Amino acid sequence: MNTPANLKYTKSDEWFDPATGKMGLTDYAQNQLSDIVFLEILVEVGDAVEPGKAIASVESVKASAETYAAAKGNVTAVNSALSDKPETLNSDPYGDGWMIQIEGGDFGDAMDAAAYEEYCAGRTH
Repeated sequence: MNTPANLKYTKSDEWFDPATGKMGLTDYAQNQLSDIVFLEILVEVGDAVEPGKAIASVESVKASAETYAAAKGNVTAVNSALSDKPETLNSDPYGDGWMIQIEGGDFGDAMDAAAYEEYCAGRTH
């Protein structure tokens, strides 16, 4: 499992980069979903988001899931390229697979990488 140390993580498997304001779906989550075939980002530039607010809907060959904001702030960018290439979430979840970028960045009770890895290790599938 790829868990970059500079990011913050939620129990619902989203990541947040405090340095850039970008957020998306974790490597753990994309691995559980398998091949992602559809993605719809549900927020637009200018929208306010907060932890727990749905920001995207993701469908894979195995399941569909909502993706939630990992931090509070105002949306400054949306990665619209993911709509045409949702498989990017599988190949590069922390790079080109970012979903939205926010300004603000209060990530509340998000976990650091070590805590998230421990949390994932204790989960049943």
